[in-house]
Amino acid sequence: MTGIRVRLTGPADIPVIAALRAQWTGAVADAGFEGLVRDWLTAEGERRLVWLASLGDEPAGLASLLEYHRMPRPDRLASCWGYVGNMFVREDLRNRGIGSALLTAIVAEAQARGYQRLVLSPTERAVPFYARAGFVDADAAARNDRMMIRVIHDALGA
Repeated sequence: MTGIRVRLTGPADIPVIAALRAQWTGAVADAGFEGLVRDWLTAEGERRLVWLASLGDEPAGLASLLEYHRMPRPDRLASCWGYVGNMFVREDLRNRGIGSALLTAIVAEAQARGYQRLVLSPTERAVPFYARAGFVDADAAARNDRMMIRVIHDALGA
């Protein structure tokens, strides 16, 4: 779709990032929330990249990438991978190629950085989107790299 622009964000984009994040959750961003987002991005440092998608001049979505470095080992001196997170496209602008444009930018950056893989935790609804982009179930891709998780606290705090 024409008119979609995707770019890396900077400090001046904090209000837009906060507004999109709040819209994602159905809340309203205020100056306090913007400060929390600013503090979080500062703490993440250069390991976290955030992209902003716009349709014309209107913010349409965002996505982020966290770089993870493995501890070196004798047979693999350096290895890193990326965790894709915070992928969000405004509901009124979905199915227009915005998510694909964001993901294309992330994959290109991962390739340029020489990442071994990209990892993400999709919602059930997003699984077909990521499958079309070449993502597979972690168990299906596992050779000697099995991925497992342990939930410490569930999202509801129970």
